[in-house]
Amino acid sequence: MEQREIVLRAIGVLTETQEMVRRLSDGDRLDSDLTQLGRLVSEVFPTIEIPAGSDAEQAAELTIAALMPASVSLVEAFAFLFTQLARVHDEGRTDVNSTELLREIALRMSDPGEEEQEQEGDE
Repeated sequence: MEQREIVLRAIGVLTETQEMVRRLSDGDRLDSDLTQLGRLVSEVFPTIEIPAGSDAEQAAELTIAALMPASVSLVEAFAFLFTQLARVHDEGRTDVNSTELLREIALRMSDPGEEEQEQEGDE
């Protein structure tokens, strides 16, 4: 899964979380179906096969090697989104809320060609 796709899925997780918090505040019950976060984790993290006869240290090394790239990608995606949200907050902007900002980022990320065209136009 490309980093752009992971960021888009992270936006889905944050959007879903906002909705869950709103529903809980309203006293609603939450569905127990698999959440966006659960689906993202299951798609990003690989299945790990540990060869028979591996000792604990070898199993740990194989597991870390397999999970580290996915872990870094997830952290990068959420850190990117956090910095975008924090920047808007710190600037004291009231013209956009978090949902609108996440939607704007998702639209930008959904069409990477558009971003490249904008960058070329700036030159």
